Amino acid sequence: MDNFYSFLKLKAVTVLAAIALITPHSAQAGAFGTLSLPDTASSGRGKTLVYCSEASPAGFDVAQYAASSDYTAAGGTIYNQLVQFERGSTKLGPALAERWDISPDGRVYTFYLRRGVKFHTTPWFTPSRDFNAEDVLFTFERMRNPEMPFRKAYPTEFPDWEFLGFDTIEKIEALPPFPSYTVRFTLKKPNAPFLSNLAAPMTSIYSAEYADQLLKAGKAPKINQKPVGTGPFIFERYIKDATIYFRSNLDYWKPGDVQLAKLVFAITPDARVRVQKIKQNECQAMTAPPLDSIADLEKDPRLQVLGKKDFSIQFLAYNVQHSPLGDVRVRRALDRMIDKKTLIDSVYFGHAQAAVAPLPPPQWAYDDRLKDAPRDVEKARALLTQAGYPNGFSIKLWAPPGKSLAAEIIQADWKKIGVQAHIVTYEWAEFLKRTLRGEHDAVLMGGSGITDPDQWLGGFLGCRSMRGGNFSQWCYKPFDELLQQAVRTLAREKRTVLYLKAQKIFKDQQPYTALAYPMSYTVLDKNVKDFKTYMFGMTVFYGVGLQASSIK
Repeated sequence: MDNFYSFLKLKAVTVLAAIALITPHSAQAGAFGTLSLPDTASSGRGKTLVYCSEASPAGFDVAQYAASSDYTAAGGTIYNQLVQFERGSTKLGPALAERWDISPDGRVYTFYLRRGVKFHTTPWFTPSRDFNAEDVLFTFERMRNPEMPFRKAYPTEFPDWEFLGFDTIEKIEALPPFPSYTVRFTLKKPNAPFLSNLAAPMTSIYSAEYADQLLKAGKAPKINQKPVGTGPFIFERYIKDATIYFRSNLDYWKPGDVQLAKLVFAITPDARVRVQKIKQNECQAMTAPPLDSIADLEKDPRLQVLGKKDFSIQFLAYNVQHSPLGDVRVRRALDRMIDKKTLIDSVYFGHAQAAVAPLPPPQWAYDDRLKDAPRDVEKARALLTQAGYPNGFSIKLWAPPGKSLAAEIIQADWKKIGVQAHIVTYEWAEFLKRTLRGEHDAVLMGGSGITDPDQWLGGFLGCRSMRGGNFSQWCYKPFDELLQQAVRTLAREKRTVLYLKAQKIFKDQQPYTALAYPMSYTVLDKNVKDFKTYMFGMTVFYGVGLQASSIK
């Protein structure tokens, strides 16, 4: 059985919801065929690594997308950000900014940029200068100003902008002397997550010179198909829905991070096909294996299986705008009936922890004192009777295509109290569009790879996200006021106190049922060296090497 959820971080219409949603895994014709690669890449010899990726990227203009496949193919491969999280860690460190200062009032951030950083040289662009402050200004002004010439030539939306608090930016300046290597961001008000949010893939720094070349040629949209960055790998070509080819950036500002000559993404949506490919050495890395295959993969002497407690949560959102879900007694009754142990055993094969709080355990503000109400049919029925539904009611339970097992388990649980759940699904794009419009009654969703408690709580439950990641359509003033206060509070200890209060309100009001905190897994050929998981929503290959051929 495939994973219940294969994490895709999807952007909502007006906010970054960082929504890890369920995606269909469909087998592809000819998926077991040999991948044709340059040199001897298909055998794993030399310095070419083949990664069996989960999905096709929507494009390479990473600022406008949010799937993990987009982030992996661009955000951590082609591009850099000003700051970045260290691999295998939640520690934030320098990237294109070597260091920074923050004013005592939390409103002014000054970044001192790395010198000597080269943009990629490609058949479609040859840079005439190094990276500098002009590129940072272009990157952020493009997202900030709809009237900017490049934005008008290539109209697109950047839904992360408001969600990540970048709408609080009052001005961005390049400070003298010129060319400048100092950038100052002045915020309208303090925003505690601002620095960590600058590590998000949407803040990947683009070449202002390349953008100007495209604009003058009337080809601004090419920034999405022919990317140019400063990252460890240079984009070569993309065969749609099949293969992405990269070569190493020999001019990379951190030479030790470039250990491969070539990197190839073999796009393989079906998880079981990915398993077969890595066993046959058609690829040397894969993510999201079927959870019922973990034990078998761990026994294979040719492979290494890396598991980690993920920054992710799976939940069942109740649309409080739809009767009778606006009544908290109804939500409590439905929540009380869900058998999480059966979900963990049947859907995750034990590779998950039952969820209680709206934050995952690795998150620093997680409240480990929250408890679920015991499953109790009589008390659940009593709650429904108090709400005026002694005989239950009918409800539409939305589940993404091909992932109905969890919905069926919940359906059976609710039937015990007279609630008839009709499972609804659509083709993936239609499913997402309709849920973002709030057409559902209850819907299975999830979140993954989010760096700050504000994004978890505000993105999925805040009033600001009513047109996006707030699938519960729940705008509750006492809860929201705590979130707003926390964002303006710079000290983590004080923020934690506020988020603990907010989580108690969540548990009392039950806008969604937290279902599971899943583990995530990466499977590697034994000769892949120095691979480290990235905690926040991408797979990265900088610093990764190959010891030798794994062919027996």
